[in-house]
Amino acid sequence: MASSSATTLALFLFVILTAVVHSKAAGIAIYWGQNGNEGTLAETCASGNYEYVNIAFLPVFGNGQTPQINLAGHCDPGSCTGLSSDIKSCQAKGIKVMLSIGGGAGSYALTSTQDARQVATYLWNNFLGGHSSSRPFGPAVLDGIDFDIEGGSSQHYNELASFLSGYSKKGKKVYLAAAPQCPFPDAWIGNALQTGLFDYVWIQFYNNAPCQYSPGSIDNLENAWKQWTSSIHATKIFLGLPAAPAAAGSGFIPVADLNSKVLPAIKNSAKYGGVMLWSKYYDDQTGYSKAIKNHV
Repeated sequence: MASSSATTLALFLFVILTAVVHSKAAGIAIYWGQNGNEGTLAETCASGNYEYVNIAFLPVFGNGQTPQINLAGHCDPGSCTGLSSDIKSCQAKGIKVMLSIGGGAGSYALTSTQDARQVATYLWNNFLGGHSSSRPFGPAVLDGIDFDIEGGSSQHYNELASFLSGYSKKGKKVYLAAAPQCPFPDAWIGNALQTGLFDYVWIQFYNNAPCQYSPGSIDNLENAWKQWTSSIHATKIFLGLPAAPAAAGSGFIPVADLNSKVLPAIKNSAKYGGVMLWSKYYDDQTGYSKAIKNHV
């Protein structure tokens, strides 16, 4: 029988090893907020399928505009404070909850360095660790900001990222994520991604024929993946996919092909972080996340 000290040491090493393995575990990121029929945020996190949730979207900001959220049928922009308890319940499960700014149909642009600074200040005070009398989601403190920039202008997002990152010095880390298109470099946030400030980059490998999966061939996807992972300094890079054929114009990968062909080809990257899905509503229709979870 081992001595008590040896047993204690063995237990300690086991705990450390378990923690290291868990910290490197890949996960699934999901977008929630653009369909009132996708269930609540709390239910989304309680499913056990996701490690990251992007609340979508803040589609109005910058250029002197009053920022405004749009969560489709979930709540009116002025009365979403009920989400606070949902956000906290997600975070209690270890899930990171981010606010996604931009989106495919919004009115947003940064017109100057000062504009970027003002937007960063607004995000900090209204969604992150700052203080405001009109926090849209109430007192809950989000984990970070996701840049889903698909229009407007490509200017000053590197500065927005820098200003937001600066708030991490005030205590709780502000995580930064981005959802570029798979053609490299991204037309909208390519410059911002060169800052090296982003923790999570979930690349949209859909609606982009030159770099997405096509039936029977993963060459285009694999080549694009290699270019992204070798060119971008980010903590983790994710394969962004539609959760159902109807979720995008093209790029859906059948579960069997993803699990047996695509994931084995990209998981050997040290930067591999998992899979991002658009969106919770479509995932509900197909059960995609549940079907791939043990392979991610």
